[in-house]
Amino acid sequence: MLAIHRLAVGINYPAWAGRNYRIQTASTVVSGLGNAAAPIATAFAVLGAGWGTAEVGYVTAARTVPLVVLMLIGGAVADRWPRHVVMVSANVFNAVSQGVLAALVLMGHPPLWTLLALSAAGGAGQAFYAPAAEGVILRAVSAEHASKALSVFKMGMNGAQIAGAALGGLLAAVADPGWVLAGDAACFAVAALMRSGLTQVGGRRESGPSLVHELRVGWREFVSRRWLWAIVVQFSLMNACVLAVETVYGPVIAEDRMGGAGAWGTAMAALSVGMVASAVLMARWQPRRILLVGNGGVFLFGLPALALALGLPLIPVVVAMFLSGVGVTVFVVGWMVALRQEIPEELLSRISAYDAFGSFALLPAGTALAGPAADLLGRSGALWACALTCLGLAAAVLLVPEVRQLERKVPEARGNLPQPEPATSG
Repeated sequence: MLAIHRLAVGINYPAWAGRNYRIQTASTVVSGLGNAAAPIATAFAVLGAGWGTAEVGYVTAARTVPLVVLMLIGGAVADRWPRHVVMVSANVFNAVSQGVLAALVLMGHPPLWTLLALSAAGGAGQAFYAPAAEGVILRAVSAEHASKALSVFKMGMNGAQIAGAALGGLLAAVADPGWVLAGDAACFAVAALMRSGLTQVGGRRESGPSLVHELRVGWREFVSRRWLWAIVVQFSLMNACVLAVETVYGPVIAEDRMGGAGAWGTAMAALSVGMVASAVLMARWQPRRILLVGNGGVFLFGLPALALALGLPLIPVVVAMFLSGVGVTVFVVGWMVALRQEIPEELLSRISAYDAFGSFALLPAGTALAGPAADLLGRSGALWACALTCLGLAAAVLLVPEVRQLERKVPEARGNLPQPEPATSG
């Protein structure tokens, strides 16, 4: 670690890249490597144990249930106590839970209930990590450089997902998926160590209003912004469809007719390549209507489901995943700029938690029902339903005037967030 620190001191960082920004970006790359590989490994661990589409959906749902249930508490905790402490604690918890899961898979054919329980543990850790992490990265960038800084952050994260998805698919195909899960546990441990170097972000309130009161304050702020809750409602349905395609239908179809885990790992890597390619664009482009442009990217989200529904071979599916990845970054950068611009700093984690809670609320149902939906509609019919739902929701949210009209503000107009810490060589 000392050698890495000395090397970092010699780098001339941009003026907007302060210490917390650099640490959080680097640690997100590390944890992103494992996070991108783990869902692929988990899906093929379930299939390798002799289960089918329904069980893959159940294991995925088991992770999302505590993620949804605990997300609001995680947001209130992250606005009440130092966010870096919350993040490190969550990373350590995830390292342990993934390590146990890896050991069970490596020992061979673990009972389904253990996969369900440990997937749920992973979701619980993420519920506390995610709101704190969003508060940290949004606090670490200035309004003037928000688009550039957030695009570079997303570029690093998505670059890690490219490598993680490709490596995860390859290792799951040629070795035991348990080794991929062990790598994810190691990535969480390293990320926790790195994030321990973050300077304090967020308050240290030992007393004061209760968590329930603070959640009520966050809720009032959330519902008072129509653009905010309209897009969250949009994504509550859309994310359920997208996750079902990426973690249930895609792996099953890849196993049936595309060559297995390596093929789906390639497709997931293409998704991340699209995210990185568009991040380069978004680092330079600062559209005035940030949500209108961002929602334009949402129209691309349904392309992978459409390609799979049409029974296309691997290459067109990879292209569809790439274009969907382009859409993801176009939306996410605009969305994060809007949050950075419009939400007071002391509410960032709570608003992020309400955002994530609403966006993820239907994920358990989406993945758990993926198998029954395929039985009822046929696999192609279920995929068509996902594709048309994504397209319809992208169009419907444009009926909200604030989504079409919210504009980027000049830096001087943003006064409710203090400037981030200056860049330093240490």
